[in-house]
Amino acid sequence: MTTDTPLDRIDDDDYPAYTMGRAAEMLGTTPAFLRALGEARLITPLRSEGGHRRYSRYQLRIAARAREMVDQGTAIEAACRIIILEDQLEEARRINDALRGGEVGADHKADA
Repeated sequence: MTTDTPLDRIDDDDYPAYTMGRAAEMLGTTPAFLRALGEARLITPLRSEGGHRRYSRYQLRIAARAREMVDQGTAIEAACRIIILEDQLEEARRINDALRGGEVGADHKADA
């Protein structure tokens, strides 16, 4: 059994290390923008014991994608939906590729 140390969290993309204020500052946006991403269900920040929103590096990368689209004139709701659909498509492709890889392996075994 392994134990989590504070140093392990440094490299963890899913660790909620950033407060809303710090996340907004890093993205060059406002806390309201981050709240809107949450309302659109693009990202769901974790909550600290005090109830404050905390964001991971992974979530900040997604928020940065949304910010780029919004900066180019896309409505925030549309940007969120596009990113969700892009991610779903990528996941479906990954699964499809994995299944095809498994089928190819099964065909080779049948030919042997």
